[in-house]
Amino acid sequence: MMTSATTMPHASAHFVNGENVDVLPEGMAFAMFGLGCFWGAERKFWQLDGVHVTSVGYAAGGNEHPTYKQVCSGATGHNEVVRVIYNPEITSYQQLLKVFWQAHNPTQGDRQGNDKGTQYRSGLYAFSEQQLTLANESKASFQQVLSKAGLGAITTEIMLAPTFYFAEDYHQQYLAKEPNGYCGLGGLGLTY
Repeated sequence: MMTSATTMPHASAHFVNGENVDVLPEGMAFAMFGLGCFWGAERKFWQLDGVHVTSVGYAAGGNEHPTYKQVCSGATGHNEVVRVIYNPEITSYQQLLKVFWQAHNPTQGDRQGNDKGTQYRSGLYAFSEQQLTLANESKASFQQVLSKAGLGAITTEIMLAPTFYFAEDYHQQYLAKEPNGYCGLGGLGLTY
């Protein structure tokens, strides 16, 4: 399983809290999610108690070190993702999964709302077999909620985490730098 970050130029300090985004502190864990435009997705996670830092990037495609322009062309197969470093003693992976499912519509395939393309697909990228099991269990639970509401099947891809490639620096913590910027997230208003 390849999980290491690569060297797209980016600030090592998180714009919101100043913590180092390049280091996994002792006792912390990684999680990675794709739920549409990464700007809004990242903000959803950095606001949570127990989340140390977040970074946006690209994963689950075929090109090494892709650029935003390449990813937006649809030719790379990469997804826009948010990588989360969190403290499992404060927030659990299951709690992060609830935020993931509730923050977007996982039934839309290669889109979220008006954002269309493979880079906007729903994806859960697990850093361990335990995370993979929990991701699949949460999918089954949320599918029951969706089915009761008369909604379609979840299209979320779930796999072991591929290589994470940092997005360009201007994308990192974008909605903190541009508070009125485009978010693009819209959940279904359902909880489980």
